[in-house]
Amino acid sequence: MSSFLRHSSGRISPEQALRLVADGPAVLLDVREAQEWNAGHAPGALHLPLTRLMAGAPLPAAARGRRVVAICRSGNRSRTAADFLAATGVEVTDVTGGMAAWDRQGLPVTGVNGSGGVIA
Repeated sequence: MSSFLRHSSGRISPEQALRLVADGPAVLLDVREAQEWNAGHAPGALHLPLTRLMAGAPLPAAARGRRVVAICRSGNRSRTAADFLAATGVEVTDVTGGMAAWDRQGLPVTGVNGSGGVIA
């Protein structure tokens, strides 16, 4: 199994997530609810709320067969999503501190209309 697979030490920083996604081997999956996503999210991220994922919704097509980096607001829901996805065989990790840490590090955040977003 890949060392990328999530386990107790498998969480990564926002900067590591940005590099992993920018370099192409992974997709960023935001598992926050719609109102949080609409307020602001990482450019290029895919969206699937944790509530829908846990209810059986499939991964977005662009995430299927690829490594997934899960992110939420603070890191709690993304950890749950990563545990769930890992149990289904998905290569997955999650971002420590979530979008709040992403924003604190000065990484890009966009709103649904392409303008500057905020973390809700």
